[in-house]
Amino acid sequence: MQDQKRQTIMLVDDNMANLSLAKNMLKDNYEVYALLSAERLFTFLEHVTPDLILLDIAMPVMNGYEAIKILKSNEKTKNIPVVFVTFESGENEELEGLKLGAADYITKPFAEAILLKRIENQLLIQGQKAELKSLNNNLMEMVNEKSAQIVNLHNSIISSVADLVEFRDSVTGGHIMRTQEYVGLLLNQLIADSLYSDEMVSWENMDNLLLSVQLHDLGKISISDTILNKPGKLTPEEFEIMKEHAGNGVKIIERIEKTGVDHSFLRQAKLIAGTHHEKWDGSGYPGGLKGKDIPLEGRIMAIADVYDALISVRPYKKAFSAEESAKIIVQDSGSHFDPVLVDTFKKLEGQFASVAEKYNDEAIILEKK
Repeated sequence: MQDQKRQTIMLVDDNMANLSLAKNMLKDNYEVYALLSAERLFTFLEHVTPDLILLDIAMPVMNGYEAIKILKSNEKTKNIPVVFVTFESGENEELEGLKLGAADYITKPFAEAILLKRIENQLLIQGQKAELKSLNNNLMEMVNEKSAQIVNLHNSIISSVADLVEFRDSVTGGHIMRTQEYVGLLLNQLIADSLYSDEMVSWENMDNLLLSVQLHDLGKISISDTILNKPGKLTPEEFEIMKEHAGNGVKIIERIEKTGVDHSFLRQAKLIAGTHHEKWDGSGYPGGLKGKDIPLEGRIMAIADVYDALISVRPYKKAFSAEESAKIIVQDSGSHFDPVLVDTFKKLEGQFASVAEKYNDEAIILEKK
């Protein structure tokens, strides 16, 4: 069995006798480079990275203090422990060296046992640091892996719940997928135009908002199939029941929050579920909120939701064209919709139409098959 690779020490001293003495003390335990100047040290450091440097302070051309400043400013050498070597040192000199990053001081003439022990201790400390760093890196990898698993599980549960709502509602089709795309377009344009920055800066995570769009109709789980899938227009009484899905969606999410889960995703999902049927003029439901009292999330979702309803077939109506749908959105600016968001929508009308075409219900059905 081969011996473990020996650690490397670089000795830097302008006195050949001191170099020879120290090298003889260390050579049985370490690979030793004896160098007569700091300039020679930096030449060797281009090819060899030592485990420790013994550095004389009083040297011509470049002294030890100047050399350690260079060592500690270089990414490659900053973590190499440096032990200063000096004939004598006062408190101020030692303090100066420690401030510059020296790990220890050794006085000359050398006592072999002390020299070896000081070096052993410094290398042990460095080994422990390296081991701790490795353990920390491994721990971070494990945490990141577990976090990724949790995020994937979280996203899978969200998608599954959204699919459950979609499968119960025969008219929903690719509604969820399309509305996510619409909301993403509106958000990106708002950011590009620096609109509603104060509101959006408080959002913890933009991706969470897009995920929460999937649950905007979560409350439809509580609506009976008779009403949800009625092949025709709802009666006023049935429509009042259907309107309950907004408040019911909030209640479902609140029950999840009571389990101890605290997440910005849930807070935004609750806002979207509960306010995407509110109207700018206060005539919406369930709270009759008006203007900017309606959370921005709900106001954005309202445009995405209505536009998609317009371009889609429903039991009580045909699908409107993209042009007709856009015209209705614009006409309802200031009544149903936030005028600022409608102006933003106008810039994206063509992109909305492209999303509607790309993720039309027939294409979604074929993809799922």
